[in-house]
Amino acid sequence: MPPLSLADLNPALLNVEYAVRGELAIKAEEYRERLQRPNHGLPFTRVIGANIGNPQAKGLDQKPITFSRQVAALTEYPPLLETGKALFPPDVIARAKELIHEIGSVGAYSHSQGVPLVRKHVAEFIQARDGYPSDPSNIFLTAGASEGVSLLINMLISTPNAGILIPIPQYPLYTATLAQHAGVPVPYLLDETSGWSTAPDDVERAVEKAIAEGTRPRALVVINPGNPTGSVLDEPTMRRLVQLAEKHALVLLADEVYQDNLHHRAAQPFISFKQVVAAAQSRVPLVSFHSISKGVSGECGRRGGYFETVNISAEVRALIYKMRSVTLCPPLGGQVGVDCLVRPPRAGDASYALWREETEAIHAALRERTRVMAARLNQLEGVSCVDSPGALYLFPRIRLTAKACAAARAAGKEPDAFYALAMLDDTGICTVPGSGFGQRDGEQHYRLTCLCEGVDEYVGALETFHRAFMAKYRD
Repeated sequence: MPPLSLADLNPALLNVEYAVRGELAIKAEEYRERLQRPNHGLPFTRVIGANIGNPQAKGLDQKPITFSRQVAALTEYPPLLETGKALFPPDVIARAKELIHEIGSVGAYSHSQGVPLVRKHVAEFIQARDGYPSDPSNIFLTAGASEGVSLLINMLISTPNAGILIPIPQYPLYTATLAQHAGVPVPYLLDETSGWSTAPDDVERAVEKAIAEGTRPRALVVINPGNPTGSVLDEPTMRRLVQLAEKHALVLLADEVYQDNLHHRAAQPFISFKQVVAAAQSRVPLVSFHSISKGVSGECGRRGGYFETVNISAEVRALIYKMRSVTLCPPLGGQVGVDCLVRPPRAGDASYALWREETEAIHAALRERTRVMAARLNQLEGVSCVDSPGALYLFPRIRLTAKACAAARAAGKEPDAFYALAMLDDTGICTVPGSGFGQRDGEQHYRLTCLCEGVDEYVGALETFHRAFMAKYRD
């Protein structure tokens, strides 16, 4: 019997690329293992995982929100409600009892759409946020937002020429999912010179170009706040995008997982597409996504999220439910995390003061690190960096010399990947090259998170590397 080979597998999978966990991340893991050896011979003492928005990762160590973890502990081991009652505030105990009464054991399957009580609380959160009704029957809980995104894109690829409009730069989940399901990516470029803004006229041109080339656009992906850019959409732009989706019969896929990661909340607030669609009384089909992995919770490993469907017919929702039921249910621990996300402690609750202290500290630290890092990156030769108003990242542009680009080509690498690999080799800082997110032809970028403490040491190492790299490859 011949061995299993790549030729025996689904050929679409060979086209899947996911730069966030790609070549650099694999090499970084190899370095982590090597650092455990007494004589490792590396020029650094730790690997900094700046490649992924994983706040609680070892080495970044953002502390979990106490309230969420206490509720999780009690739902995981209910006997603590009695044996450890002195350890937990009364609002935590009340929340855990309410969830246990509804769920039973978190080791059992739940409703495939998610625990009804949690979906009810998600709907209440959305209604309070937007000022418009939300129906729990339109809420689907998921194992992180990515699972919902993949499901919806899969469902929308109905023909070989079906296309999905995606921003460039974009989170690689979208191109990877489109490759997996043999969909056509239809890129629209964001404008770096105006803070990575979205221009509806450019989106319109992308639609018209795709149609002229024989692609049938089915959906418009908008990431707000942006990943990797951190840009925050204003309401007039959002209204125009809704009108464009109506005009071209597009489903609007709103990736809103960074909605609570705002560095200038008063000047650049988050506005949901649900609010814009409802205010306009639009009939555009909308699916919006949220997650416990970002914001201040950072509970990436617990895999919790949801999506809300708006203006989606009952028969389509029934098909979504059927597809969700194939995987039986989302993780119960993630569903408990979603409940804590959408229903945090309120003023007067025993846990409120600590919750507020913890969340404000996380927001302040991220805001300050983003500001300092952007300012210092902008002082480097050949580097320009938008000071992101949202999300967890910076996406600096690097203007590499012809000599550096030639060395990259000789090594079989994209220039920004060549730069990022050299940075990892010299400093242990793992980033993601801009070529993994998409960018204008001839440009180079990289994405790095703003999650690492010790900005002086972290950015200092990056600055030292950059100066040496530019000197080495000076034309």
